[in-house]
Amino acid sequence: MDREDTCHRTCFSLQLDGTTLDNFAELKNIPGLKEGSLIKVVEEPYTVREARIHVRHVRDLLKSLDPGDAYNGLDCSSLAFLNVVTQGDILEKKSRGGESVDCTPPDHIIPGCKEPPPLVPLLPQAKDQKSYQALKVLTTSGWNPPPGPRKLHGDLVYLYVVTLEDKRYHITASTRGFYINESTEEEFNPRPCSPKHVYHSLVDLLSQVSSSFKRNFALIQKKRTQRHPFERVATPYQVYSWLAPPSEHNIDAIRAEDAFSFKLGYEEHIPGQTRDWNDELQTTRELPRKTLPERLLRERAVFKVHSDFVAAATRGAVAVVDGNVMAINPGEETKMQMFIWNNIFFSLGFDVRDHYKELGGDAAAFAAPCNDLQGVRAYAAVDVDGLCTLGTVVVDYRGYRVTAQSIIPGILEREQDQSVVYGSVDFGKTVVTHPDYLELLKKAANALKILPHSVINEKEEEVELCSSVECKGITGNDNRHYILDLLRTFPPDVNYLILDGVELCKESRALGYPREHKHKLCCLRQELIDAFVDARYVLFMKLAAFHLRSLEKKQITKEGEEEAKEGSKEGSPDKDVEKQETAEAPLLPGEIRKTTERLTNGDNHVTNGVSSVAETQKDVVAKAARGVGSLKDTEFDIRFNPDVFSPGVKHAGDEEQLKKQRRLVIEAADFLVADQLPAFVKDCAEHSCSPIDGITLSEAMHSRGINMRYLGRLADMVAPVEQLKYLHAIVVGELLTRSAKHLLTTYLQGVDPTNLAAAISHFLNCFLAAPTANVQAPVSSDELKSSRKKGKRKGRHNLLSVQDTSEWASLTPRSLWEQLRGELRSYYCWELPPSAASAAACPDEYLDALRLHKCSLLRSICLKAGLQLLHREYALEHRSRAPFTEDDILQVFPVAKHVHPRATDAYHFYLTGQSKIQQGLLREGYELVSEALNLMNNVYGALHPEIAQCLRLLARLCYVMGDHIEAMAYQQKAVLMSERVNGVDHPYTITEYTHLALYCFANSQVTTTLKLLYRARYLMLLACGENHPEMPVLDSNIGLILHAVGEYDLSLRFLENALKLNIAFYGSRSLKVAVSYHLVARAQSCLGDFRGALQNEKETYAIYKAQLGEEHDKTRESSECLRHLTQQAVVLQKKINDIYKKNTTAALPPIQIQAPSQSNVLEMLNIINGILFVQISPQDIENFKAEFERRQQLAAAEQKKTSSPASEEGTTKEPADSSNSAPQFSDDGVTNGSSPAATTTESSSSSAVTATTAASEAPSR
Repeated sequence: MDREDTCHRTCFSLQLDGTTLDNFAELKNIPGLKEGSLIKVVEEPYTVREARIHVRHVRDLLKSLDPGDAYNGLDCSSLAFLNVVTQGDILEKKSRGGESVDCTPPDHIIPGCKEPPPLVPLLPQAKDQKSYQALKVLTTSGWNPPPGPRKLHGDLVYLYVVTLEDKRYHITASTRGFYINESTEEEFNPRPCSPKHVYHSLVDLLSQVSSSFKRNFALIQKKRTQRHPFERVATPYQVYSWLAPPSEHNIDAIRAEDAFSFKLGYEEHIPGQTRDWNDELQTTRELPRKTLPERLLRERAVFKVHSDFVAAATRGAVAVVDGNVMAINPGEETKMQMFIWNNIFFSLGFDVRDHYKELGGDAAAFAAPCNDLQGVRAYAAVDVDGLCTLGTVVVDYRGYRVTAQSIIPGILEREQDQSVVYGSVDFGKTVVTHPDYLELLKKAANALKILPHSVINEKEEEVELCSSVECKGITGNDNRHYILDLLRTFPPDVNYLILDGVELCKESRALGYPREHKHKLCCLRQELIDAFVDARYVLFMKLAAFHLRSLEKKQITKEGEEEAKEGSKEGSPDKDVEKQETAEAPLLPGEIRKTTERLTNGDNHVTNGVSSVAETQKDVVAKAARGVGSLKDTEFDIRFNPDVFSPGVKHAGDEEQLKKQRRLVIEAADFLVADQLPAFVKDCAEHSCSPIDGITLSEAMHSRGINMRYLGRLADMVAPVEQLKYLHAIVVGELLTRSAKHLLTTYLQGVDPTNLAAAISHFLNCFLAAPTANVQAPVSSDELKSSRKKGKRKGRHNLLSVQDTSEWASLTPRSLWEQLRGELRSYYCWELPPSAASAAACPDEYLDALRLHKCSLLRSICLKAGLQLLHREYALEHRSRAPFTEDDILQVFPVAKHVHPRATDAYHFYLTGQSKIQQGLLREGYELVSEALNLMNNVYGALHPEIAQCLRLLARLCYVMGDHIEAMAYQQKAVLMSERVNGVDHPYTITEYTHLALYCFANSQVTTTLKLLYRARYLMLLACGENHPEMPVLDSNIGLILHAVGEYDLSLRFLENALKLNIAFYGSRSLKVAVSYHLVARAQSCLGDFRGALQNEKETYAIYKAQLGEEHDKTRESSECLRHLTQQAVVLQKKINDIYKKNTTAALPPIQIQAPSQSNVLEMLNIINGILFVQISPQDIENFKAEFERRQQLAAAEQKKTSSPASEEGTTKEPADSSNSAPQFSDDGVTNGSSPAATTTESSSSSAVTATTAASEAPSR
């Protein structure tokens, strides 16, 4: 249906040998289909539904080139600018190596530019972006619906059309097709006009009556089909743009109908109309999943229903806040109202009936939906048969938090306390349980590390639970078991709870914990719980190995019974054991594995006759278990009781066990502060993690289980580290914008809808305008004056009826920043420095010192709060004028949070492929990742963030294996997809652009390469500024390519900036710095600055000599380069001396510069981007095999001599095929810290290429 000549046809069937085929059947499942079969397209009679679908489809085709839907965030349209940046499809361009190229970078991306990055280049316009109009008007006629007599003649719908020639036609859609009737605006005459032709397609009819339509429709179709399919396909979730150009608002009756009608006739084509969401969500989860095809079918159905539900819930939440949905309790106060729209239940994030009074009131009610969503996500991931969670979407829009949930069948027919068969409706006073729920929840509890526990209800009965007390179990009328209110699925974060008798560790207390928070619903993340349990398990095995080893030593030395008894008592179960254990020789993974085997199999070598083997093992396990705080002495058991600190909950059982459970929760919170935060800072300092903006920072923190409320602590930790100044700036920017978003949320709730644009622009002015700017609230943004006399308003309450509409205007920069400092203090426990705290407005000097651009702050708060601004330059630094006006605020978008269903089989294939790649088995890895891509397409459809990630890895593999064209094709798809599903300025999109640039250069597309790199650098500047570890990689790439095309001056500017940044981030002795010095020296030599070149190359030589030794190839290459530069300098000096002696006016002869070959430049690009090709001869492979066998023999002999587990040290695992493996390489000079590195090995003989990768692409950046 994508062909130009048939794309406008909709109402037809496909027939094979006279049998009508099922529209939803796959070709492989059609019986009788074979090679040479003929499938016929048969036109079917129209119905009202089919006629409306057809008209809508024609309208969509006419609008297919219009980016309006993408800017307005409609119909899952989004933006993509790759083909605008590259000025055409890169796959259709021929490699033009010898042509003169336009390579001048825009001024705003040249290093050292003092101005902040402009906003206009973010949305580039194509040079030939001309909009074609085929019709003036296409709408339904006022003569609808057809009267009874005409229905009996087959009339379905009447249409009204105005052509470009200004001719007006009334068209009848009948069961047979479309024809022109004789009606006018004044007279109804349904008879067909002469000639009485009927057309099955409306396009065919309009092409007959309007030559302009025929011509322009053909042009639209041609342009549409020229666009990449990824630019046209709908995304699974709506992506919004925070900037949009001014657009004309033209008459579009179908758009109007979309906004205000119920779309009778094509409901199922549009997510959000009359669907039983709960039944669909549960039925898809109940589909069989034993075989791979069944699992794919199930996951595809789950994903499709879920994405439709998210779209419908988001649309409904917007309608609720806009006041377009009637409340089910209209007599209640606004904040207590609840809504049902389209079989979805909506509630607002306010404390209804003082439900959260003891937990923080409205602040707790605002946080609870996100905690609940985390619980839904966790239980959905465990996916226990028979345990149902509700479809849940949390939407933030216009200052309101709306929770959208699917409806349990029958819940609206009875009171909640009658419905609940498990859990509590009043935070633990009345508690009930149910055996069915206990059985189901125990299955999930093992994966979620939840401890089954008992509580005492108000009747003094002991009730067993396997979840938090607030978790409710309701059996629906469909007999399914539902759980809801999962806000305390994970244990509380005691660092933010002031509790009697709870003592945190010394490190936490020294940092000021516990701290008081706005609410008492602070929970630890699932990622932290998993990391904590993993860390404790490793410690458990180390302690067991330590005790087992010390016991064996004592038994072997036979020091007598008393010493053996003392040895069995050695080592306290507390932190002393850890210190003692670390003082011993370190335990290798092999030793831990052997210990596991001995503890489980009873394989103990020596017993002294006093204690049996079983007793010895039991003793060792008991000590190790006590050492890690296990709940049982007989085995490793770390699970959490989520109610352990819940107020109002009476606990049953042993007080000692309760203390243990509390201790575990406290230790998990200590682990976050004492282990996870320092480990994250260490990862960033070592550049294994380099966040670019707030989005990637929060992803990185969440992946390590660190909540965003620890941002203030993180800011204090990174502030003193010189290498992490860039991260400090990102963290401070995130602190400021998150606090500003909190204030904007409450600020918008007090604004009348007529003043929204004025209020938002005023808030942004107070937040970002220069301290000296004159920020005044708009006098009155009301365009209309009410004719009613002032008086007390009466009538129905809704979210639009704001009592005080002028409070927002009293905000000033000083008052906003005072509130902001208070929010930073209360929520994040962080203070602005005194110099910034004293400012009466935005602290410009402090931001300048951090090198934090205001445009980055503007982008961040727009994305967080769902604001869309007019696409223009904003004078954020202007000393007297406020930057924003109310006309600059175009829209407010909903920001939705929801569960992300995953294609599990595809993900496992992807991880296995990565593992193979890391082992050096590139071809096998490629096959597995390709299969993962196929499965992802099967589940997600064409576009998804995980597919983009998969495409990026496939592109890198193709490149490493030498297929540069295929690499470019895959990476082009990855860029387009990332722009569509992540956003045009998302950090992942920057990565994709950088990779594509490398592959384009390998295909001799030099101009395209530079355009892509300039785009990547611009997006980087916009997101985080110039001071970032990724920037020297980009600058080195740009400098190298500019050097290759002879732009030495420009090249030198980028390379010198890369050198400066590399020294700042990696230290002056790093191998990365050595490469940078060498590149600068090359550029300087081409400019004739041999003295500077010599100086820089000497630095390169000194680093290589110190790091690699004099005999290393790199050191020798640098030495040779020094010799060559010295010769050149001597020759040049002689010429200068000759001219000086002869006292002539002759000019210096031009310096003979040979441009580096493309292969030479590509080799350097590979090194900079973390790819190293190492030449291995057949002789090297033979030597490697011989050495490998020798080590194996030595290891075997060593193993016979001693039973010590340390003998495993000398052995190496045998690769599956030693001809396809080579040593792992890890060289600071050739791998790029945070870019995915691939170190490869290429055979210099005619034998097959062999390769290993030092690091493959991680699932996230």
